[in-house]
Amino acid sequence: MITNRPAFLRLAALSLAAFSFSTLPFADGQTAADDSVHINQIQVIGSHNSYHAGIAPSEVKLMQEKNPRLYQGLEYRHQPLDQQFDAGVRQIELDVYADSQGGRFADPLGPKGVAQAGLPADPPFDPNGVMKKPGFKVMHVQDFDYRSTCQPFTACLEVVRTWSHAHPNHVPVYILVETKQSDLPPQYHAATAEKFTAATFDALDAEIRSVFPANELITPDDVRGNHATLEEAILNNGWPTLDAARGKVVFLMDQRPVGPVYLEGHPSLRGRVIFTNAKPGEPDAAFIEENDGSKEEIAALVRKGYLIRTRTDSDTKEARTNSTTQRDSAIASGAQLLSTDYPASEPASWTGYSVSLPDGVVARCNPVNAPASCKNASLVK
Repeated sequence: MITNRPAFLRLAALSLAAFSFSTLPFADGQTAADDSVHINQIQVIGSHNSYHAGIAPSEVKLMQEKNPRLYQGLEYRHQPLDQQFDAGVRQIELDVYADSQGGRFADPLGPKGVAQAGLPADPPFDPNGVMKKPGFKVMHVQDFDYRSTCQPFTACLEVVRTWSHAHPNHVPVYILVETKQSDLPPQYHAATAEKFTAATFDALDAEIRSVFPANELITPDDVRGNHATLEEAILNNGWPTLDAARGKVVFLMDQRPVGPVYLEGHPSLRGRVIFTNAKPGEPDAAFIEENDGSKEEIAALVRKGYLIRTRTDSDTKEARTNSTTQRDSAIASGAQLLSTDYPASEPASWTGYSVSLPDGVVARCNPVNAPASCKNASLVK
């Protein structure tokens, strides 16, 4: 929750000309720049598949024997969410599977394969039976890459909220939600994914609102205000200022194809919690993923007012070779959310590859669109 500024004593007796805005009293962690810098005018580091606990040892051995190239792309793991925040991450990604009846993913194939191969049993992945209960679950791939540092979805959100309350003046935390509904090839005999409908998305919104009250969220309705569409708002500097956004969270949709389903009955995202990954020109366009866009293409979108997420690396390729080309281009592009498998606190073991902002700051003034009043030192955390 954002701390209100203290009231100014004897305000009526003071002349406006006497004010020096650089010396006005602000709550701890806030500065005068908070009033002039909007949340799309800063840049932060995000983690990709932030919940990813990695694959258990015996299952790793099986995967390396059967499909070593597949395992290479999965060879990363993250610290618990709150530890990532402590280390400076301000955007996370949670992959969610619908499980309206409960139990759909409670008996994965991984442990069965380990037993059949005569390998040592891995630690139980669900000792408390959470997977048997209804509700959205967090994992990468059903049956094969299913271990998470938090489970279920609401438990992950509770970790975020607890950390947020302990750091009430943080720049907004962005939560990218990827809705997983793909099935594996039939020969695997894996669990089938529940498909997302408008009702499924109603349930997803409800789970988010069960953890975060309205005053801790930045929603499409908040940003749209009195504008006819969400896009009209953000093209006219409609994103909240840091003053209004500190201590809050923002939910973003990863995949573009599910946008129309999420929009059913909610034109321009009215009443919804999550910002869709939309195309420029559409009424709901405010957030755009540009994982493959060039530096120039991303910068052009940033200048218009869109919030952009891009990836600095993928599938461990850059981390294995210490290639920094994509990373450096992404940082220079002005994309506000820079997603990596290797934030500075979790460097790649092969090469030391990692991603951080210049000078190791948690947030910095956006190199493309920040106003002159923005100073990195004033962003704090």
